[in-house]
Amino acid sequence: MSTVQGRLRIAVQKSGRLAERSLDLVRDAGLRVVKGNNDLLYRVENYPIDLLRVRDDDIPTFVADGVCDLGIVGENVLEEGRNGGPMAEVVMPLGFGRCTLKIAAPPALDYAGPASLQGLRVATSYPRVLRRWLEAEGVQADIVTMRGAVEVAPRLKLAQAICDLVSTGATLEANGLAARDTVLDSQAVLIRAPTAPEPALAELLDSIVERMAGVVASQGAKYVMLNAPRSALDEIAAILPGAGAPTVMPLSGRDDAVAVHAVCQEAVFWETLERLKAAGASAILVLPIEKMM
Repeated sequence: MSTVQGRLRIAVQKSGRLAERSLDLVRDAGLRVVKGNNDLLYRVENYPIDLLRVRDDDIPTFVADGVCDLGIVGENVLEEGRNGGPMAEVVMPLGFGRCTLKIAAPPALDYAGPASLQGLRVATSYPRVLRRWLEAEGVQADIVTMRGAVEVAPRLKLAQAICDLVSTGATLEANGLAARDTVLDSQAVLIRAPTAPEPALAELLDSIVERMAGVVASQGAKYVMLNAPRSALDEIAAILPGAGAPTVMPLSGRDDAVAVHAVCQEAVFWETLERLKAAGASAILVLPIEKMM
């Protein structure tokens, strides 16, 4: 349980690519965050909750040890922290902070798959993740651990290849490298301590998790309303992207048409609206969804 009696603690990244999106998620879940006397601890004024803003690689340890009840961290950091000890539970993926841990090499290396790394030196900031991947591929290679600027290792003759996070690929290209195999696909995840909070806070913790799930579910979702001929209802329902069974209601004074309401979990493009109209839909309205539970 959290080390502070009577309060939940959530660990988030202090700075970096997940920092702002993590705070946005917390705020979207209805928590009014107030900065404390220092930049490491924020308080939530409407619930007994504290936000610890720490280094991203400390978050899995804080949550696994029960210092914090929840945490938001990248899967890449979580996987690198696996060392055989207690682990935090992954509650759900959060849909932001997407990146890929990839093998990258210069054109001079005739790369034809993981076996091409046999006996070579590979530089990375994720030695544990890389070691597990190499072992799974049956490859023996020397791992050079670096804490930054991994992409310069081949140019400095420190390694023949690298394993690094790739977002756009621009940094690799600038250093004469090309992405090869994928080692890990990563995104931000919500993690939970393996020990339960004190009983008085258990319901609050479950409520926060449910709210965050609602925020994640509403990301990119749209609420679509339209009128449709009864005869075209099946065709129109099939066009609606990522929708479950839509709500169908009779239209006043019309037996041949109905109103259709649906939550679409996938993007609704102009082409989608054109297909709906061609199928006979009319009065089509697409609305954003702020919250969903």
